[in-house]
Amino acid sequence: MDHDKEDTRAWVLHPDIKSDSDRRDPAPALKEAVALADALPGLDVAGADIVRLPRAQPGHLFGSGKIEELRARFEAAEIELVLIDGPVTPVQQRNLEKAWGVKILDRTGLILEIFSDRARTREGVLQVEMAALSYQRTRLVRAWTHLERQRGGLGFVGGPGETQIEADRRAIDDQLVRLRRQLDKVVKTRELHRKARAKVPYPIVALVGYTNAGKSTLFNRLTGAEVMAKDMLFATLDPTMRRVQLPDGPEVILSDTVGFISDLPTELVAAFRATLEEVLAADLIVHVRDISHAGTEEQARDIEAILTSLGVTDARPRLEVWNKIDQLAPAEFEAVQARAARSDTTFALSAQTGQGMAPLLAAIAGILQGVRHETQLHLAFSDGRKRAWLFAQDVVQEEEQTEDGFDLTVYWTARQEAQYGAL
Repeated sequence: MDHDKEDTRAWVLHPDIKSDSDRRDPAPALKEAVALADALPGLDVAGADIVRLPRAQPGHLFGSGKIEELRARFEAAEIELVLIDGPVTPVQQRNLEKAWGVKILDRTGLILEIFSDRARTREGVLQVEMAALSYQRTRLVRAWTHLERQRGGLGFVGGPGETQIEADRRAIDDQLVRLRRQLDKVVKTRELHRKARAKVPYPIVALVGYTNAGKSTLFNRLTGAEVMAKDMLFATLDPTMRRVQLPDGPEVILSDTVGFISDLPTELVAAFRATLEEVLAADLIVHVRDISHAGTEEQARDIEAILTSLGVTDARPRLEVWNKIDQLAPAEFEAVQARAARSDTTFALSAQTGQGMAPLLAAIAGILQGVRHETQLHLAFSDGRKRAWLFAQDVVQEEEQTEDGFDLTVYWTARQEAQYGAL
């Protein structure tokens, strides 16, 4: 990115549409939209507004009076980019860009831009490219009039050639096929890494949560790792994994995952499924919440919905961390502490200051100690492959040779027991 260039002056609009069935509280929604805009480098957010509407206008989203009022404001503030926190159809985008003389980006487009800027691993980059292409493909529907013109055929066959829009869509589809092939290879490599990790007898702890809830700060406090932990939406896009020795507990692998967000573009939910599959491999899920956020309950519901869609069942051990208690007023602090104390699986703490960390660590250690259990096995002399596998997994505590084979005492996880059963 060319940092010599001046930042693009942007304005954020949150359309509060009365007829919307899943209408969000507009004030925190606008605040989140501004935070999203701040997460994209090169933007200078000059202003933000909630625009109340009885219903969305099909052609322009807003009514003509509001469009004119906003045009004057954007002109006075020399705005170059307007970010609309919600879905904008291709036709609405074209009409508004024409009316205001600015570039328009809707919520999906903005989140894609951020993901594109942040993705670091090969898999992350490929997933973002696929999501962006899927999004662009929907924008080809009469978005630009020049795409409707006919592209001339070769003249050998009667009838018109394919339209520009069809040619562009075909080019995108070809590119998507290519990217999907590349991504399949990367995902296979990731599966090999996961299988290699499964051989390591360490339980896996996955941190999940809404974006900016403080997962990376908690990860850093637990591991001493210098993972990027900024007060910014989507600071982490690629899962980071570290081995951690818990005080008075087992060694574990800790996984910091991408932050979730409400109304995540459907293209990205699909594309980032593989990234979130780290959660499916976890022995324990730690849901990190920003308890100081006004919309913390709504955010928690969003996380639950995404975990359910990933196939994470209630059977998986789960803890809830109420983070950022250092940002609460004294009265709120007391109330949150009292509420958290009523549950064995909820912990109020500050990952930033370290306050309240000890009970969480003790709970993680307690659950994961219980993850391993002792089993007595008898193997015949002909079961050499199974015996070699058990030793390779480093789970054999004792072994005694008998007349017809071996008696073994093994100490393993449920996952290892299942793998052994499949041998």
